[in-house]
Amino acid sequence: MIEVQDVRVDPSTRRAWRGDREVLLSRKEFDLVHALIARAGTVVTREELMRDVWGVTFWTSSKTIDVHLGWVRRKLGDDTRQPRLITTIRGQGLRFEAGEPAGLTDTA
Repeated sequence: MIEVQDVRVDPSTRRAWRGDREVLLSRKEFDLVHALIARAGTVVTREELMRDVWGVTFWTSSKTIDVHLGWVRRKLGDDTRQPRLITTIRGQGLRFEAGEPAGLTDTA
């Protein structure tokens, strides 16, 4: 079981939860979340994701990752405009945040 923030994934049963709620993910969505959460706090390049999740060493467009990422963010309840779980690091890749992303904490 891997748990980061309030997201848990169980690679052996291929199940995921956000808090107490189970999140139903497709095979590729689970693989994407697992690839990111297993390296939480570290930037994972799009090349690594294409290799690890889709099993290819080349691609012509990152739309595949973007589309699946959009579905994953919606299912996890992560705001696409200000994501707190999976952030895009421009020009580098994606990162599953080990904690609240810098600059996004509530200061009320």
